[in-house]
Amino acid sequence: MTTVLITGASAGLGAAFARGFAAKGCDLVLVARDTDRLKAAAEALTGTFGIEAEVLTADLLDPGQCRTVADRLADPARPVDILVNNAGFGLPAPFPYNPVEDEERMLDLLVKVPLKLTHAIVPGLRERRRGAVLNVSSVAGLLPTGTYGAAKAWITAFSESLRVDLAPYGVRVLAVVPGFTRTEFQERAGMDVSALRDSVWLEADAVVAQALKDLGLRRPLSITGWRYKAYAQAVRHLPRTLVAGKMARTRRPPADTAADAS
Repeated sequence: MTTVLITGASAGLGAAFARGFAAKGCDLVLVARDTDRLKAAAEALTGTFGIEAEVLTADLLDPGQCRTVADRLADPARPVDILVNNAGFGLPAPFPYNPVEDEERMLDLLVKVPLKLTHAIVPGLRERRRGAVLNVSSVAGLLPTGTYGAAKAWITAFSESLRVDLAPYGVRVLAVVPGFTRTEFQERAGMDVSALRDSVWLEADAVVAQALKDLGLRRPLSITGWRYKAYAQAVRHLPRTLVAGKMARTRRPPADTAADAS
């Protein structure tokens, strides 16, 4: 029986990954901060799919709690076969207008936490010569989109490099690179996305279905939808200064900051 540990599993893409893997008969370890939501999700998944779902409440920005999750991944008596690094963090304003403490927290969750958790599971995967690591990145990482995009660019590059390192051991690594997806992420980050057209939005279950398909095909990246696939191809070939200029027009300071400066 395959066991999958998913961070940020209480909602959004994390919950969709839990449903996707449970439908394949995998047991789950669900990690998030909200115990009640995790327990409700575990009960629903167990009842629907007949799998085992373990709840592991943790704030991954707390070093001790993150270490608890890492220890669970490294436990040889209860091996985890697949890690999904999905826990997310976003900020509503560009870098110059955010407190540096918030920027550090985002960097820790998007970069340092996946690094630590992946490092914890890799020895067991190599020894067993099977398993996988899925890192949830973003199309924002393909563009100069501030520090969030920079962190997501790191996770994509990390995934592609790790894939090469683990290929001799039969371990798969996939960077999941979604575009705008209907989850709680934007609301929690305080982002105003009201101007976005319906056509740009993806459904979480569709992103996961594509990711699981691409994992089975041993692809390095998973991008859902023709629109975002074309987008990814285009930005690779456009001049970076042109792309940066276009993206700069989408990033504005908070309204009160703009008013103060005028």
